[in-house]
Amino acid sequence: MKNYSRRAFIKQNSITGIGVFVGLSVPSLLMNNSLFAQTGEPIIDIHQHTNYVDRTDDQLLAHQRAMGVTLTVLQPAGRPLDYGSTYYGVGNGLQAKATGNEACYNFSKKYPKEFLFGANEVPDFPGAIEEIEKYLKLGAPFIGESKFNVECDSPEMQRIYALADKYDVPILMHWQHKMYNRGLERFHTMLEKYPNVKFLAHSQSWWANMGKEQVDQNNIYPKGKVTPGGLVDVLLTKYKNLYADLSAPSGLNAILRDEEHMKAFMERHQDQIVFGSDCPDAFGHGEKCTGAKIIAGIKRVAPSKRVERKILYGNSKRLLKLK
Repeated sequence: MKNYSRRAFIKQNSITGIGVFVGLSVPSLLMNNSLFAQTGEPIIDIHQHTNYVDRTDDQLLAHQRAMGVTLTVLQPAGRPLDYGSTYYGVGNGLQAKATGNEACYNFSKKYPKEFLFGANEVPDFPGAIEEIEKYLKLGAPFIGESKFNVECDSPEMQRIYALADKYDVPILMHWQHKMYNRGLERFHTMLEKYPNVKFLAHSQSWWANMGKEQVDQNNIYPKGKVTPGGLVDVLLTKYKNLYADLSAPSGLNAILRDEEHMKAFMERHQDQIVFGSDCPDAFGHGEKCTGAKIIAGIKRVAPSKRVERKILYGNSKRLLKLK
């Protein structure tokens, strides 16, 4: 990877993971205009970031409240490193300027009723396990977001899986072909080797593989009808320690490209799908808010109210071991 062009990397991939983001000011009225205030139904957002594309803490708070989210899990980045696993710095901050463990910890302590903090580190950093364990001991109920240029079955990642097993916490993994968490086709071996670890899968290559029609792995935002029985369908059916994080533009695309398929998919895997926004927007509503559109899509497509509530709240509550 030392010969990989940073310019080519940024040009081809800087937008694909996070969608388009513009506008930063947040009207104060949104602080009291939440979906929760209107419906009284709690929502857990299992996937959000601090300083996401330079969004401020105040904007993050307003965004989550405006979406109606009652509890958010902050997914920290690993430390900035000039390693191959971070594409020699290009992938630092989860390639989105997201901040790390300390920032997420401090923010969650400021708003403990609304935010939880995860634990993360660059897997091949020599002190990775100690850094992640430090925040697990402080109360982090989650490891992730793991978004690094590593093989999914590498020794470095397996040490993190073993740590997740030890602390009985889930781990969130970003799957992007030839970019992050390489080897989706081999992932089943890790699901079998670590049956007590709850793995959450997310992002482009994950949701692109819902259907049998997915052949070209370079097509990370496929369109059109989905043929049931793709890799994702098979993995979720066989491995009950696997969960699907329906977040980001990739999750929204999975809903919108074939709503009839997604309705049946939600029915089949209703206990293994969770809502995440992974949204850098500052407003929490409107055309540029991926998170709000995912919530609306789940509400529209879910086969029943019961399944909707599982995806928006119940499954994450169980994963986080909340009372």
